[in-house]
Amino acid sequence: MIIVNDLKPGTAFEHEGNLYTVLNLDLNKTAMRQMIVKAKVKNLRTGVINEISFTGGDKVEPAHVDRKVMQYLYDDGESLVFMDNETYEQVEIPKSRLEWEMKFMKVNENVTITMYEQEVIGVILPDKVALQIVECEQAVKGDTATSASKNAKVETGLEIKVPLFIQNGEMVLISTADGKYSGRA
Repeated sequence: MIIVNDLKPGTAFEHEGNLYTVLNLDLNKTAMRQMIVKAKVKNLRTGVINEISFTGGDKVEPAHVDRKVMQYLYDDGESLVFMDNETYEQVEIPKSRLEWEMKFMKVNENVTITMYEQEVIGVILPDKVALQIVECEQAVKGDTATSASKNAKVETGLEIKVPLFIQNGEMVLISTADGKYSGRA
């Protein structure tokens, strides 16, 4: 058991049948009452972020979340198929759980899968990914009254805004946190 006073960002724990990871912690101690621990947490199964309040000294069950590097093989229509590089065992994850992550994953690339007691929880993306521009608008000379950017589509189907100097076929870095152009690869 973990005392909630000792929780830190990144710690995984179980509470009321749900699996959470701590994003932020606020400890509030006044002179006349017990400490209040407010934890901003992310539900690892659903992805929902909320806040849970505990009384100082409460205990939660620790959760050991495993990370495993797997290769993204293909999309079978209903789910995405990944393969363990060591045992060649295949794992399927429903597409509905990976809607955001699918925009940044290419076939045959290695990704990190998170698992809890043989249950696949999700995919951890790197901070930035390099993707190729497959379609982009032509830049119009002098069209810089607003921000100097144009629409582009990358190989995974994600549509982004890029600077005017980017052309078809170029590799660009995209932030996986917000899906925005970050630079040339």
